[in-house]
Amino acid sequence: MAKPIPEMPSSVFVALVGRPNVGKSSLTNYLVGEKVAIVTQKPQTTRNRITGIITKGPVQYVLMDTPGIHAARNKLDARMTQTAAASLKDVDVTMMLFEPAGEFTEAEKTMIAALQKGGPAIAVINKVDLLDSFAALEQRKRQLQDFGCFDAVVAVSAKDGTGCEELFALLKPYGNEGPHYFDDDAFTDMPEKELVAELVREKALLFLREEIPHGIAVVVERFKERPDKDLIDIDVEIYCERKSHKGMIIGKGGQMLKKIASAARQDVEELLGVQVNLQCWVKVREDWRDKEQMLNALGFAKP
Repeated sequence: MAKPIPEMPSSVFVALVGRPNVGKSSLTNYLVGEKVAIVTQKPQTTRNRITGIITKGPVQYVLMDTPGIHAARNKLDARMTQTAAASLKDVDVTMMLFEPAGEFTEAEKTMIAALQKGGPAIAVINKVDLLDSFAALEQRKRQLQDFGCFDAVVAVSAKDGTGCEELFALLKPYGNEGPHYFDDDAFTDMPEKELVAELVREKALLFLREEIPHGIAVVVERFKERPDKDLIDIDVEIYCERKSHKGMIIGKGGQMLKKIASAARQDVEELLGVQVNLQCWVKVREDWRDKEQMLNALGFAKP
């Protein structure tokens, strides 16, 4: 009996797009099996394109989690929306995530129009764990099929994993034969310093009041392993837009900053597998979200 011909190595590049808070980062983290994208209940948590990598035998899946598509209120917002749109050009297939019910936003309609001009794409209805009506789900599926730009319409829950593993079989046919771009054991292409900065920003988003978090940026200024022991010293600067915001981030007697740093340190130690000495400072950079020079300096590259 003839031996089966082994599958050739291939790679599938996938953009995850959709409105803010639709669950792109949660789905990325679930599929990767590691935390590569920060997740909060607040919209616009993801700012840059974050890559998650999963290698299953000969096939390597490269997921690009993009910022939520929304109306731009400042130069940072504009760059985020451009990053999401530019991702469509760089990939083999787009997965567009949708809420299980409700009206489509103008930004969603614009993205669907772009996919109608240039696919291929798969529609993913997330948060099906919240639905109590099968009829509502079927109605949503029909709405998405009627757009005519999706090769498949599927329902998942990034929260409990329903339907998520099946996505790999759907994505596999879009792959291109050739050597893998990343090591088979890699789970992201983000440098450790960027992952640390994102974890600090996540805790600030979780603990601070609504108006402050989007006005902060986090930069790792020092990341140094001690030669004499298994410990990494990390210095982090948190930039905010107002003096009054600085006071709120530090908190009474430094309590808020301590809370942010302590929660971030636990996640960073889990990520790096080593003890961490994490020090955080807060600095004011007025209106940095509308200053091209500051956006460039803080690493928000133009797509």
